[in-house]
Amino acid sequence: MSLSSPSGPIGYVLKRYPRFSETFVVNEILAHEAAGQPIEIFALRSVEETHFQDLLGRVRAPVTRIPDRFSGPEPFWTRLAEVRDELPAAWETLARMDAIACGRNVAQALELALQIRRRGVSHLHAHFGTVATSVARLAAAMAGIGYSFTAHAKDIYYDYDEPQHLDAKLQDAAFSVTVSDFNVAYLKDTFGAERVSRIYNGLDLGHFAYQPPRAEAREIIAVGRLVEKKGFHILIEALRLMAEGGRPVSCRIVGAGEEREHLISQIEDAGLPDRVTLDGPRPQSEVIEMMRQAAVLACPCVVGSDGNRDGLPTVLLEAMALGLPVVTTDVVGIPELVRDGDTGLLVAEGDPQALAEALERALDDGDLRTGLSQRARALIEEEFDVQRSAAALRALFDQAILERADRKAA
Repeated sequence: MSLSSPSGPIGYVLKRYPRFSETFVVNEILAHEAAGQPIEIFALRSVEETHFQDLLGRVRAPVTRIPDRFSGPEPFWTRLAEVRDELPAAWETLARMDAIACGRNVAQALELALQIRRRGVSHLHAHFGTVATSVARLAAAMAGIGYSFTAHAKDIYYDYDEPQHLDAKLQDAAFSVTVSDFNVAYLKDTFGAERVSRIYNGLDLGHFAYQPPRAEAREIIAVGRLVEKKGFHILIEALRLMAEGGRPVSCRIVGAGEEREHLISQIEDAGLPDRVTLDGPRPQSEVIEMMRQAAVLACPCVVGSDGNRDGLPTVLLEAMALGLPVVTTDVVGIPELVRDGDTGLLVAEGDPQALAEALERALDDGDLRTGLSQRARALIEEEFDVQRSAAALRALFDQAILERADRKAA
């Protein structure tokens, strides 16, 4: 196998781009670009959000929106004619794979396959093993290239109404990646996955300068979408217990989501409207400044009633890189990052009393906060630098492309 790097852009296939909460995707793309790797971004659905992270402006890769609806039969028929002329492998691919592909996915895969063939894309990589991987899988086979995907958490554990065929995707991908050792073990045990690697999500540490914890800080901050798996309802109950015990609590929750009204009601019922604020979504630069002023980050993740859960929340990486001590739960891969009493404080999920006690411990012990902060930053530098993570992923891209070329030449 040749040791030279393959040429040609890598195509990133994403359900929606950009998304406010998916900074890990943007960090990864920026790291590839910094290393000189050309990227093409393909988005499958329209953008529904109105707030975006400020780092998006640094991405140079072109973004192509793949149509997901046709206004009539003629445009689709035109595409079929182009596929017939340019992608002779398309029909055989559909015959093999149509059992696990809906019509919408097939239509988008036809369009995507034409786009990547015309642009010389050498490999497709999707994030999340659901829609994006379904379309990438079909398109790559039609265009005669390989594909891979990163599985995170919801795509692994959530109980979807329609089967996602993760077993088939893991089997015929050139390789797959996931974000924790916990996930790797689950995918191997559940699906017999063989070509799956753990690559942690990373941060551009140049944008997260370390600062020791402020001794006078007393505010608790929480950041994330207002959805069940983030466990903010557990946090509010923990804050109620703290206030009931005579502690003057102050907490800021940053984010938006479907649970907002429920959380507002819970805050009012707990008698905490003057102590707990829901700030809505904020740009990353503002969140960083809020973290610098806070005493501790609360990240009380839980496994949702629908099986949804966090894999390894990016906000933990960000807080730990900045020097903000963290209190979180033992869900999925979090204990790989937050080691209790070493790089943070870890409690059982869904236990507001334990969460309250850990938050009080962090607030009351300045020496503990300082130690946690220093060791957490060291761990982030060692294992969660996005340049290192992206380089590991590019090595897998190169290997997959070269192995495919060798098989064709054999």
